[in-house]
This record gives sequence, structure tokens and C-alpha cells, in this order.
Amino acid sequence: MAMADAPSPYDLIVIGGGVNGAGVARDAAGRGARVLLLEQDDLAAGTSSASTKLIHGGLRYLEHYEFALVREALKEREILWGIAPHIIWPMRFILPYRDGLRPRWLLRLGLFLYDHIGGRRKLPATRSIALAGHEAGAALKPDYVHGFEYSDAWVDDARLVLLNARDAADKGARVRVRTRAEMLRCEGGQWIVEARDDKGHAYRFTARSIVNAAGPSVIDLLKRADADADYGMRLVRGSHIVVPRKFEHDHAYFFQLPDGRIFFAIPYERDFTLIGTTDADHEGTLADIRASDEEIAYLCEGASEYFRTPVTPADVVWTYSGVRPLVDDGSGKPEAATRGYRIDVDLEEGAPLLTIYGGKITSYRHVAEEAVDALAAHVPALSGKPWTARTPLPGGDFPVEGQALLAEEYRRAHPFLPPATIDRIAKAYGTDARRWLGGAQDWDALGGEIAHGLSQAELRWMIGREWARTSEDILWRRSKLGLLFNAEEKARLDALVAGLVARLPPEE
Repeated sequence: MAMADAPSPYDLIVIGGGVNGAGVARDAAGRGARVLLLEQDDLAAGTSSASTKLIHGGLRYLEHYEFALVREALKEREILWGIAPHIIWPMRFILPYRDGLRPRWLLRLGLFLYDHIGGRRKLPATRSIALAGHEAGAALKPDYVHGFEYSDAWVDDARLVLLNARDAADKGARVRVRTRAEMLRCEGGQWIVEARDDKGHAYRFTARSIVNAAGPSVIDLLKRADADADYGMRLVRGSHIVVPRKFEHDHAYFFQLPDGRIFFAIPYERDFTLIGTTDADHEGTLADIRASDEEIAYLCEGASEYFRTPVTPADVVWTYSGVRPLVDDGSGKPEAATRGYRIDVDLEEGAPLLTIYGGKITSYRHVAEEAVDALAAHVPALSGKPWTARTPLPGGDFPVEGQALLAEEYRRAHPFLPPATIDRIAKAYGTDARRWLGGAQDWDALGGEIAHGLSQAELRWMIGREWARTSEDILWRRSKLGLLFNAEEKARLDALVAGLVARLPPEE
């Protein structure tokens, strides 16, 4: 028998704990609505933690004439940097000119548009460079002579999702992870959601509206609600590889290939380089998404066309893949499919069912705002005005130029922490780290070091305030320490996490 929720219904139940769902929950809670966010796995467990980790307009979309999409994303770029300067920071990209591919004049024209259509204010403009005299040129083969340097931004994608959920919870929303919405039906002008958690407990929630932000599962969720899809979806798999660091500077690379595709090589977690992404239509289930041998070889071969030192599959220390749910616009090639989004409000069942189709991580805040605006006409509690463009995410209440100063503050206050740990903590938590670091002057004050700069105090924060429930949550979404932990260290972490989670109070 299902456990009934509180007698008064939620104003909205958001189903899907990816970036769009967490963004909607944050926006709606901040406007005064009573919100429940349901995620069947961990927050950002799917597509939203498997991006190329860029806040960008998408330079390549210009050649597909997606001018409105690029403009909107570029406008969001500096807004997001402003509200989350700890997990988002500017990065300069090197685009080497390659003879026989896109001509130099076309690249320069595209970059001119990229600089000017999105309201760039703080990020530096594009410039032409001679690679032989630039620090980024040393890692490249000598036949690459000319190039361009332009601006975009980096994001910790999983923590972007998490911090939106955190802010939603701080504003009164209820967040439930590992709770699957199994059936949705509308009775008497309100939605009833039958759900089940990973321990087998059944729940019954009621709401005045539903937001379907299930990403690749958006169509499947509509079937659970006995509703029809308004758009076809195209599932495109993007895979990435991580290799030991290929260069010593902080620039990233934008590479072109003869087949017309592009990919990036990006500084990653201090000691590594991230290379990706592929674009391949995804067939089969969403339960086991991974890079194929062909995708790994493709990325290695592509990178080897540019770097002096070849990249081989033997160099790969980690891969990850995600399925991007794209609106099916009839494009022939996966890389040409639109990264735009659609929002549909269905009133046929007697209460609003809003579905978000498609989108990209850079546009999530704008998508969430538009979705909540669309619901406001049907849900009286959503009476507040848009607000998310001006209010920092948790830990982001410092100037965009202040990340180095914050790291220096932590370095002076906690001199026992190694530089890599200081850097990671400042970027992951921003000012929030003060809350669990306290006045610690040694590891004992933080409950001891588990491994690689992860302390008991930080682990308790991840579990108690960030909904982490497994070592995988800790090592691959709350952090990327999984790149450093060995099997013995992970086994110890498994035991610690299990003990802390077992002591959590039961959810109602």
C-alpha cells in the first residue's frame, strides 16, 4: 500500500533531476510555489553529467543557421558565470586553421558573429594568432601555423544541477532522489503520482501541475501519464575520453576534422585532458550507455591529427557517454540535429502537464524561466516575477573575478590542505566550503582524510546537504575524485558512505 503524502497538493511536481528539472524546481520555489522534485536515480545521473562541460553558444551551430539558438546561449553565458563563478569560469579556446577545410575568412566571419550577437561584455574578444609564437602552439604539429583564439566558459555540469536543486530546497522545495514516478493520472483537476523508491517503498503524491523534465525518457514518461507526445525525439549519443594531460597551459582546443565534425580538447581536473564529443544516433536502452571502441578510436585518431604526441586507446584512463534528447527536425546527420528546445503545455487531462523537449545545458536557466512563465497562467501560486538571472547559486555569492581570492582565503585559513585540494574545494563549493571547513587547522578537525583530499567533514556535507547516497555519487558527480581513487580507497569509501547513509532519518 502506498504511503500518502501531505494532504494539501503540491503546486507542481517536477519529474527529472537533470539540469532542466532542477532549474524549474529552483525557479518555481523562488516564486513561492510548493514544489516536489522527483529523480529516479541520482541528481545529474544521466545526460546532465555527461556533457562536454562547456557554457557556450555553440560556434558550429552557426553553419547550420541556428542563429537564434546561438544568440540565446551566448546571452546566457555571462548570466550563468555571474550567478555561479565557482563552478563556471572563462576559458580561451584555440582554433587552428587547417588547410583544405573551412577557409580562414569563413572562420573569422563566424567568430566575428560569435563575438557580437550575444551581448558579450566581460569576456575578451577573438584574435588571430600565429601558433609558432603562442604557448598553445607547442603541443601541436608544426604544420599548424595560423589560428584563432576566442572565449567561452567551462562548467562543472553535475554540480550545476546539484546547486540548482540545493537552492530549490533552501527555498522550500522537497527533493527526492532514487524515487521513480511509475504512474501519473489526473482526477478532479489534480495530478496523482504513484512513485516507488529504490528500497521498494511506494508513495502517492498529488499536485496541481506536472513538469516532465525527464530528458531522454520524456516520451516514456508521457506514456506513464497516458498522454501523447507533441514532438518526435532523436537520441544522439555523445562520448568523451579522458587521457593524461597533453599540454601544460590552460587553453582549450577546438579541432576540425575532414568529415566536417568538430571536437574539443580541454584541460581537465589539473592532471588530465578531456577530448570529445562524438555524435551518433543511439539505439537500444538507456540503461547502459557507454563509449564504443569505434568512438574511442575516432577521438584518438582525431586528436592525433593535431597533437605532436599521438593519443592512443591505451592512453585512455576514463570514458563517459550521454544521450542527448534532441527535437527531431529531420536532419540527416546527428551533428546537424537542432540543439533547440520545445515547451508544451497540455491541459487535456484537466490539469497542466508541461513537457520540455530537447535543449542544451547553457540554455537551462532560460528554459526553466520560460517553463515556469508558461505554467504561471494555470498555477496561481506562481505569482512571483522571474528572478534567477540575478541571484547566485549556493556558494556563488562573490565577484566573477574573485575565485583566486577565495582559494587564497582557504589556503591561508587551512594551511594543511594541499594546493590541489584547495583548488578543488574553492571551485566546487565557493563560499559554502566555509560551512564545513570551519576553523580546521588539521585533518583531525575534519574527521580525518579518507584519500586524495576528501575528508570526513566533506563526505558528511555531500550526504547530508547534497543527496549523495553512494560512492559513485561522491566520486563521479559531487567530484571527479574517481580519477584518483584506487580499488582499496574506494572500498573504504563504500563502507563509510554506507554507514553514514544508514544513519540518515527515514524519508516520509
